[in-house]
Amino acid sequence: MKVVSETLSLTIVGGAAFIATSHSSAQQILEGDTRLACEAILCLASSTQPSECSSSIQRYFSIRHKKFSDTLKARNGFLNLCPVSQQTPQMSAWVNSLTHGAGRCDANSLNAVLRQSSGGEFEQVTISDQMPAYCSVYFKHEYTNFQTADVIPKYVGIPLRGGFWVESSDFDMASSQYQQRIRAEDEARRQADMHGG
Repeated sequence: MKVVSETLSLTIVGGAAFIATSHSSAQQILEGDTRLACEAILCLASSTQPSECSSSIQRYFSIRHKKFSDTLKARNGFLNLCPVSQQTPQMSAWVNSLTHGAGRCDANSLNAVLRQSSGGEFEQVTISDQMPAYCSVYFKHEYTNFQTADVIPKYVGIPLRGGFWVESSDFDMASSQYQQRIRAEDEARRQADMHGG
């Protein structure tokens, strides 16, 4: 797997992370958390993660603190152990987008985070159809393949009629089921109106 910018190249080969600059043919073999951080940067950028990613992904998501803001700060610090993470403004921005988006932009997470309650006597719970900015940055970044792989979650329906997020692969089935439910609700409402109640 490879992520390339104008000045650097990161590659995982046989479970080892290498770093090389375009200005030099020298390669440096990385070890420990530095290696895992570089691997995590690569693996979090891909829609498919081979077995070589398991240790770095596990290490990244094992970083947890009581306050979620502290968790994000610590995860960002971990990714910044990779020597290339601060090499260019583009790479620094990429690491920041990984920190805020990875593991937080799947359909289940979006349905939880974007859930809103109107409160009051006739409380209505809705799920916003607007993806958080950090997810948009994460999915649309030039160093990812999410858009070409068609793995970005999609929204089914509209918020005021029980809309929700699903994984891209589930969209067609979920959309069909949603339309059936809406038709049934509309018919039940029509019948109630016809019979005065």
